Amino acid sequence: MKMINQDTICAIATAQGGAIGIIRVSGPRAIEITSHLFIPVQGKPLTERKPYTLTFGKILSPQGEVIDEVLVSLFRAPHSYTGEDSTEIMCHGSSYILQQVIQLLIQSGCRSALPGEYTQRAFLNGKMDLSQAEAVADLIASSSAASHRLAMSQMRGGFSKELAELRNRLLHFTSLMELELDFSDHEELEFANRSELNELAAHIEQVIARLAHSFSVGNAIKNGIPVAIIGETNVGKSTLLNALLNEEKAIVSDIHGTTRDVIEDTINLQGITFRFIDTAGIRQTSDTIESLGIKRTFKKMEQSHIILWMIDSTDVKGRLEELQTEILPHCQSKKLIILFNKSELLLPIQLSLIHI
Repeated sequence: MKMINQDTICAIATAQGGAIGIIRVSGPRAIEITSHLFIPVQGKPLTERKPYTLTFGKILSPQGEVIDEVLVSLFRAPHSYTGEDSTEIMCHGSSYILQQVIQLLIQSGCRSALPGEYTQRAFLNGKMDLSQAEAVADLIASSSAASHRLAMSQMRGGFSKELAELRNRLLHFTSLMELELDFSDHEELEFANRSELNELAAHIEQVIARLAHSFSVGNAIKNGIPVAIIGETNVGKSTLLNALLNEEKAIVSDIHGTTRDVIEDTINLQGITFRFIDTAGIRQTSDTIESLGIKRTFKKMEQSHIILWMIDSTDVKGRLEELQTEILPHCQSKKLIILFNKSELLLPIQLSLIHI
């Protein structure tokens, strides 16, 4: 597939502040434009070099001033990330040097790349499909081992291959059914096995259901699995959040209704990111602001995958009976974990009587 836009683009491909900075150039004139600025220490000019080579040399200004000593890697279409002629200029990481090289490239005929344009060109040139292109952004943004594995699997085409296999099987059956239509006057002929078609339809339905479920799981892995900490006021929700984060994230006091808004933070546990949410205590109140906080508590419960319900051990039965009608309807299809706090205030005989 050919690109509609034949501009040659350039952009800094590395984060600011590192020892090395990389500038990527892609497009029909990428090698030619880079060669205008780059003088190899020895050997042929860049335009005459073979692909997949690394060349040491200098970037010069139009006045002949040395901007930096660099390494330039060379890729020729279609064997590059974008499917176009490409170069990568590896400079020292100074922001001044990188900006100077970018300005020289633009003066020589490049334009600044738009956000995501390299991956867009890779998609339009058939180097990857849409799901793989989306996975590139997920890979860059991955903040845990689980989200990294998920993005890598998708970028390698794991998701696409599964859909392609189903599509091929459907096309095969479609062709057999069309063949039967062509020979419809011969009723004794049957090219498409009906039972096999029913099995395929059932299998596709299962796969689609599994993929729909994997979307919600994958979304949770990418953004952090949401875990809501709920309960009455002063049962220790904020204390638990602080203990999990190992920092004083939430204000803790003996005053009822201290937490009035949602407080969130993430923890990486065994390669998976969990997003813990401290919520306002659930109770009957006439305070307008606190009531708004309680409404947000129920909203966060609906958005969470896991709910930690904290209960004061000193009044288990009373609190459970009073709150379960309010809380349990919001816990449908959620993983509900009940935590008993303040058990150190109970006598041994009282501890043995705690049950739900």
